Amino acid sequence: MPYKTSRIFKLIVCAGVVLNFQFSIFNSACAQQISELEKTVVATQRDAVLQHGTLAVSVYNITKHKQVYDYNSQMGMAPGSVNKMLTTGVGFARLGSKFRFTTRLCLRGTVDRDGVLHGDIYIIGGGDPLLGSYRYRQTSVDSLFEGWMMALKKKGVHRVDGRVCYHQGIFDEVPLHDSWPWGDVGNYYGAGVYGLNFHENMYFAHFDPGLRVGFPATAVRTVPKNIDVQAVCEVTTGPAKSGDQVIAYGSPTSKERVYRGTVPLGEKDFSVRISLPNPGRQCADLFASYLRTHGISISSNSMQVYTQPDSLRTVLDYYSSDYYTIAQYTNITSNNIYAEAIFKYLGYAQYGKGTFANGSKAVMEWLKEKKIDADGVKVVDGSGLSPQDRVTSDFLCRYLMAISREPFFEDFYNTLAVAGESGTAKKIKVSVPGVIVRLKTGTISGVKAYAGYVDAANGDRLAFAIISNGHNCSASVVSEKLNKILQKIASIY
Repeated sequence: MPYKTSRIFKLIVCAGVVLNFQFSIFNSACAQQISELEKTVVATQRDAVLQHGTLAVSVYNITKHKQVYDYNSQMGMAPGSVNKMLTTGVGFARLGSKFRFTTRLCLRGTVDRDGVLHGDIYIIGGGDPLLGSYRYRQTSVDSLFEGWMMALKKKGVHRVDGRVCYHQGIFDEVPLHDSWPWGDVGNYYGAGVYGLNFHENMYFAHFDPGLRVGFPATAVRTVPKNIDVQAVCEVTTGPAKSGDQVIAYGSPTSKERVYRGTVPLGEKDFSVRISLPNPGRQCADLFASYLRTHGISISSNSMQVYTQPDSLRTVLDYYSSDYYTIAQYTNITSNNIYAEAIFKYLGYAQYGKGTFANGSKAVMEWLKEKKIDADGVKVVDGSGLSPQDRVTSDFLCRYLMAISREPFFEDFYNTLAVAGESGTAKKIKVSVPGVIVRLKTGTISGVKAYAGYVDAANGDRLAFAIISNGHNCSASVVSEKLNKILQKIASIY
């Protein structure tokens, strides 16, 4: 018996030695990978493209709840569209995955026995960023208006002795943040957000190029057609396969749009996305036109109203897709209007009015509730289009770590693009066997950022943030350098 006990003890001791030896090898390998990460980060910071810029990198092991690596991690930096992770994450917390924006179709007045509405139709905006969107058949302009028209007919309306009114008071009348660059706001990605959005607050301008490079191009049509826009086309013809190089200029309340830049040689009917002026009015005008062409006459022009009458009768509650679907599209494709609609709705839900300031307060309040230190953080919009937004790479990792412990985490996680596979991360290759990277990218002038999660080969989950500000090269060039850093992070375990 003593012999057997002694033998078992020796085996345990030997096993312990083996385990300790293996653990030492693992730690050594991990330390080596972190050392390689450090060399890559330092080399990137010393590169000529960042000679006058700043790089920040942070990595946390959220499985083991510890910091793994940091470089300039407390530096306040502009995040670009990485900001959308804050907006969508707080949206999951406050609104829930099943939340839907609601647009109300209402009547005011009486319908006589001949089917004449002696009064007005009202469209009451609820901030829905998908209303009339071209992306899905069920949200398209024709599908939307057909559904609204059928709802009116069910109420016996066949003629309107009045007008189509629209109300967008759920949000303020400031669709753009003051800090957004003028060169952005005429384009689809700078279209802004309203209480009543329509067709994603953008339209397609179609161009025919000239016969040779440098020849004038011609603006031939718009989609939707019959929108109220006065366009000045200064677009010329660029080299074949040069893509969309058009920039549009114009304010959100002006009908005028000036097109400048180039479209590619040889590509007729080339489409470019432009911000839509007065989307609420465009919605009301086009709906009135749709009714007229489908046999329901309307006697007066459309009109915006700033106060909802008490005597409104709801004809139809029109619901958006669920919040999960909207948040997924927001993060994977980096859609600005979706992000700003969520951001302002958070402000409306918590403070009674959708404004940039209230959206910011709502986000910062949630961070405070969760005891996430936001020192050095400034959130002025929901999309990250503003160069005034500020985060630290350390904060982003701690935020992602906190989110990973929330009951909605799986839904949030699935809204992030998969590196090498989807959305804005499709060109980011991470060649480490058994590793999955989900992330949000961010790009504005002088800013490139990545943040998200690495599911390591050993089963641990990492949170990471990589931010470059002030680089003097193209986004594609700096992306190559950040990709190398991400590759090293994915190789740590």
